[in-house]
Formats: sequence, C-alpha cells, structure tokens
Amino acid sequence: MTRNHPQPSRRTFLGGTALATLGLVTVGAGTASAGTHPAKATWPTEFPLPDGWLPEGITIGKAPYAYMGSRANGGIYRTDLRTGEGKVLYAGATGLAAVGLKLDSDGLLYVCGGAGGSARIVDSRTGELLTTYQLTRNTAPFINDVVLHKDRAWFTDSRDAVLYGVPRGRGDEVRALPLTGEWVQAPAGTNSANGLVATPDGRGLIVVNAGQLYNVGVRTGYATRITLVGGENVTNGDGLVRVGRTLYVVQNRLNLISVWDLDAKATTATLRTTITDPRFDVPTTAARFGDRLYLVNARFTSPQTPETTFTGVAVPLP
Repeated sequence: MTRNHPQPSRRTFLGGTALATLGLVTVGAGTASAGTHPAKATWPTEFPLPDGWLPEGITIGKAPYAYMGSRANGGIYRTDLRTGEGKVLYAGATGLAAVGLKLDSDGLLYVCGGAGGSARIVDSRTGELLTTYQLTRNTAPFINDVVLHKDRAWFTDSRDAVLYGVPRGRGDEVRALPLTGEWVQAPAGTNSANGLVATPDGRGLIVVNAGQLYNVGVRTGYATRITLVGGENVTNGDGLVRVGRTLYVVQNRLNLISVWDLDAKATTATLRTTITDPRFDVPTTAARFGDRLYLVNARFTSPQTPETTFTGVAVPLP
C-alpha cells in the first residue's frame, strides 16, 4: 500500500449544459417507491459528461450530487442532480483509471483503479487524493467495482477469483479473500467478478459473475450460486443496486436493467421485470437517489476518443 497526496495538474475536458428532460420507456415496471430524498419531477433525467470522459462508475450520497469516474485518466466528475450541471472534482493523472466507485458517509470516495490493480481514496469535498492501496501485483488485474460493507470496502478483480477488503477509516491492512465453493472463474483474459452489493441479511455479498449471481461469505470466501428461477441469467451483468430484497442488475451491452426479487437469505432470485430506455447506450453501473436510478452510458460499442460524447440518465424505480 502506498499513501500519497499528489497535486496533479488539471486536465481540461469539454463540458456542457443540462439537457432537456426526455421521455422514459419502462417495460413491465411496477409502482415506483419513493425514497428518503425523492427526486423532484423537474430535475433533469439526462445530463452531459465531458467529451472523452469514458465513464463507467457512478455513486450518489445523501446530498444530490453524483460522482462519476473516468477510464481516460482516473478523474472524478461531480454533477448536481438538481440542475444537471457539473465540474471536474479530481483531475486524475496520466496512466490512472477510475472504474467503479462508492461514496462513504464520511465523504470519502473509494475508487477502483482498473488495470492498475489499485484502489484509491479521494475526498469528495476537496478532490484531494488521500490514499492509494496497491491491491494486487498480478500481471493483468482489473479492479472493477466496490461496495461498502461494515468495516471494509470490498473490491472485485474481474481477472482473478479474489475480493480485496480495504479498511474504512483508519487502518492499512488489505484483506485478500479468495473465492471458493461454487465459484466458476471465467477463462483467462475475460471478465469474471464485476458488480457487488451486500445481501439483505448483511451476512454476505452478492457478486455478479459471467451471467450468474453468487452469494459470497465475507468471512470465508465461500461462494454459493444463487438460483435464478426459471433458468434465467444475467448475461453482461455489470453494476448492481439493492433496495431491500429487490436487486437491480445493469446488463450493459443488452441496454437493460433486470429487476429481481430475492428471498430472505439471497439463495434464489425471481425475475420481476426489465427496464429499457431509448437513451441507454451501454450503461454500466447505477446508483439510487430517491425514486430514481441514475446510470452512466459507457458507449463501449462507439469510438472511445477524446471527442466522444457521454451522458448520465435517470429512470424511475419500478
């Protein structure tokens, strides 16, 4: 693990103004359930990111701000959900990437470093890079997503059957948790573990892996495959969001969110509905605020250039 406090030079990105609210298309959705901070109907449901930003992760705290990482240089962009206007919070640096990220209640952002094999902690108020953890020194890692669970932030490595636990708050020790049991690792060079959330009972983690969901014990690493009722799957499963016993799975290249009902111990999942929207352009991850899910469009099937445009979009919770 390394600790540093760099002051990188700011890289300029092209921003934009908030886009007009567009219509939503939800297939088979039920009644939306309002959250603690209901999203106002006048708030935009689409907003721009800087050209060439290459987003993949999004996280939202209690205040109405969304934070989105950049695969281009590890920067963090912050958008005010009330207006759709945003700014670069942390400029990043050459050779860095920011993939999945989560905002803690103390204002710290836990950021996945992708192929760099690292995790970083950034102050969401100042944009200061506080700490860097080198999670693995494998030759081809991909630290992909993160969940905050009890006293640790848990990170997936899509190229290895292991989770990494970074202490929340004080502490330097990184815990490596090998995945065992029914876990099936994808072939070398392809992605396995991706998004993850805590189970409803708080005893484990749900991890999406190669079209399936697994319940992983955080003390043992033993993975049990969750039965998807009816022989369903979560092909291209990426980011996960859980609200109570409802699990939302972003299936990126399918341009949809599948909505699952979990049993109390997260041993089975039953497909309730799917959400689609004409504005989806390979959405990767999602975050809940009020009665909406906010997603970023990674546009993996489009040219990934400094001129490529990117957006975040919101859909109502079914």
